[in-house]
Amino acid sequence: MKVWLAYNPNKVKALAALSGLKKFFRNHRVTVISSPRLKGRLGPDDLVVALGGDGTILRVARAVAEYNVPVLGVNLGGLGFLTEVTMEELYKTLTKIVSGKVTTEKRMMLKAEIWRGGHKRGEYLALNDVVVNMSREARVISLDLEVDNKLVANYIADGLIIATPTGSTAYNLSAGGPIVYPDMKVLVIAPICPHMLTLRPLIVPARKTVTVTLKSDHKEGNLTMDGQVAVKVRANDTIRIRAAEEELHLITNPYKNYFEVLRTKLKWSERA
Repeated sequence: MKVWLAYNPNKVKALAALSGLKKFFRNHRVTVISSPRLKGRLGPDDLVVALGGDGTILRVARAVAEYNVPVLGVNLGGLGFLTEVTMEELYKTLTKIVSGKVTTEKRMMLKAEIWRGGHKRGEYLALNDVVVNMSREARVISLDLEVDNKLVANYIADGLIIATPTGSTAYNLSAGGPIVYPDMKVLVIAPICPHMLTLRPLIVPARKTVTVTLKSDHKEGNLTMDGQVAVKVRANDTIRIRAAEEELHLITNPYKNYFEVLRTKLKWSERA
């Protein structure tokens, strides 16, 4: 077993936690590698510990998706839907993991392809969401949406979000989309500030392919993966989005369940 410590170098708490984690794993005779960028090939028996906030684990998920290794998210940030384990729970959780008592959830990821003039111009992974919007001016964008080559509608809006169940509590939630239980296999399509109030969020099976086409009256738009990777798209470009073969193997918190996380993070238990 080899443990990779992925961390956000801009978080003081992450840097402070590294020395304690290295000591813990060495005491258990486990090889430790610490790296902000996870450079190197991971093995089938490896473990990744992501120190930071949800942004850290989103970056880690795209980096390790091809290796099918378990990832433990440690919350050193704020909201932290993906980084469920707190520093107070960390070492007792790690003790369970090194003794072989670990449970993982397979979290669906997205693959987005840009097609231009009949040729694929790029391919990208996302754990939370893929977003199409305007690149510069604060103005609306016109998009055609198809599901399995069947026209759904023309969207005139600030943008369009295609989210996984994991990403349903991210940008999708702030755009009025639904919260979806994380192990479901669906795609959530949510318009951002649509100009027609009847254009509502839509859920389709994960086996479907979602196609978004930027209309010709727009010179340029943005395609963004997980709010971290952004590329330009042009008029008449087609973006094909579907469930990826790769999945994130996320280690679940043995001391909390999903609904406890929702209650805590969204403050559902607090009285006005």
